[in-house]
Amino acid sequence: VGRPNVSHKELGERLSKLYKSSEDCVFTFGFRTAFGGGKSTGFALIYDSLDEAKKVEPKYRLIRHGIGAKGIISSKQRKERKNRAKKFRGTKKAKAATAGKK
Repeated sequence: VGRPNVSHKELGERLSKLYKSSEDCVFTFGFRTAFGGGKSTGFALIYDSLDEAKKVEPKYRLIRHGIGAKGIISSKQRKERKNRAKKFRGTKKAKAATAGKK
């Protein structure tokens, strides 16, 4: 029996060998498995250096890759902040949202 899917890490390794770059500069994402398996399609971005990747890549992809730091905020805190900001309009809204932070 075959395996379910090829991992992003393994694909990154293969692509880095193929294009002669380091593994941490290869970002794979958006894979879809074809019906019945046996074939997947997706995207990969290969950067010249990790610094360039940090400039261009979105934060969520850096976090997935293990580079960026994820802000740990509970859903309750997020909701309270949202509801505080609801009471204001314009630039005061941003001030109300940051006021709750300690």
